[in-house]
Amino acid sequence: MIKVSVKWQKELLRDVEIDTSLPPYVFKGQLFELTGVPPERQKIMVKGGILKDDADWSTVGVKQGQKLMMMGTADEIVKAPEKDPVFIEDLTEEGQVLAVGHSAGLFNMGNTCYMNSTLQCLHSVPELKSALIKFSSAEHNNVDQTSHMLTIATRDLFRELDRSLKAVAPMQFWMVLRKKFPQFGQMQNSTFMQQDAEECWTQLVYNLSQSLRSAGSSENPDVIKDLFGIDLVSRVRCEESGEESSETESVYSLKCHISQEVNHLSEGLKHGLKSEIDKVSSSLGRSAIFLKESRINSLPRYLTIQFVRFFWKRESNQKAKILRKVDYPLELDVFDLCSDDLQKQLEAPRLLLRNEEDKKLGLKPHEKTSDSTDKDAKTSDGEGTSTGNEAQSSVAPQEDAPSSDKETQMTGIYDLVAVLTHKGRSADSGHYVAWVKQESGKWIEYDDDNPMVQREEDILKLSGGGDWHMAYICMYKARVVPK
Repeated sequence: MIKVSVKWQKELLRDVEIDTSLPPYVFKGQLFELTGVPPERQKIMVKGGILKDDADWSTVGVKQGQKLMMMGTADEIVKAPEKDPVFIEDLTEEGQVLAVGHSAGLFNMGNTCYMNSTLQCLHSVPELKSALIKFSSAEHNNVDQTSHMLTIATRDLFRELDRSLKAVAPMQFWMVLRKKFPQFGQMQNSTFMQQDAEECWTQLVYNLSQSLRSAGSSENPDVIKDLFGIDLVSRVRCEESGEESSETESVYSLKCHISQEVNHLSEGLKHGLKSEIDKVSSSLGRSAIFLKESRINSLPRYLTIQFVRFFWKRESNQKAKILRKVDYPLELDVFDLCSDDLQKQLEAPRLLLRNEEDKKLGLKPHEKTSDSTDKDAKTSDGEGTSTGNEAQSSVAPQEDAPSSDKETQMTGIYDLVAVLTHKGRSADSGHYVAWVKQESGKWIEYDDDNPMVQREEDILKLSGGGDWHMAYICMYKARVVPK
């Protein structure tokens, strides 16, 4: 780290820190926060000319205490006419954010689109933001310092996204993320390497689960498990020996395995819940193949699904991508993937949900009978594209939902609220983007620092089959009913 002064217009910015292990684009992000001049407009004068985004600091020759000069104009603030009614420009910045209807974008710090897209998807979960706001900076029982710092950095970045109209430079978060998980700091040719968004998502959620659990209240000791945790019960059987056992485990996502037979998410999820494992057979006295078949035994408020698109290709010694088109619905029903016990628990809430929806349509309510089947309670076969907004608006959980499990029941039906896509042929290259549904119902494409409104029908076109953006992670929100 070295400290420099930066002369800009009539201002002199003193003691601006430069991390010489990071590219100059990161330094420009710091100056953007201080001056409001976007990085692309900044011209920083150094020995030999203008500082380039990917320059090597060791060759630039900047020294401790040196004075640099920056040229560039900040974003203009539009002023409303004095005598006109109140317009958006007259509101406070937080008021303007609310009026715009979506949060700010994130600057790419150098191949950090994998991180930006992950953050935008998780930032869309109001219950997670609520839990982070309550997180204390002072206490970090049973959690290492770096994990604690990453949780604080996540909290502070989420706050900044909600309060800013301009794109945010996630500098502090990125620095702590690399400190906690060094793989995200890998460099090649003096630039940071592209990383896998699913790995970033998994590591961040796990880190938050540890931190928030240690700081959790007696009412809600594990908010991350409530929000994202999935309990699985598995039957493990060896055909060769006839041995059979059961296992339980908790995960934070389901896998959609992709093969020639998989055309739809529901098919891929069924494949993902079956696997062959090699383990020692006690009766055979050697290793044997066991078939593991899993079912969902408890459901989360937000269901995360990863499309297993990347695999290791030995010929090229790198990750390759499966480009096959796999359709996914706006409304997903996972009843058929649940255990028998969970299906029984879901029957009454599903009937209540259907009656709620029928009431809106002016239809008579359904009565539960002894020969009622699950299909009587379904609102979809899992392959439809209905958003279910009407039902969701009347029975959806409030923003303080981490503690609302006592008042609501799961139905096994979910609505799509976020899609993280990848464009390109390899996990180590290409580009990641987040597509997030807002509370207003509109969809926003977060392409780093450039949020754009998108049509809902276009979200379903991210299913793959070419070089366009294709779904890599989908996040669904549970449709619940009151107890």
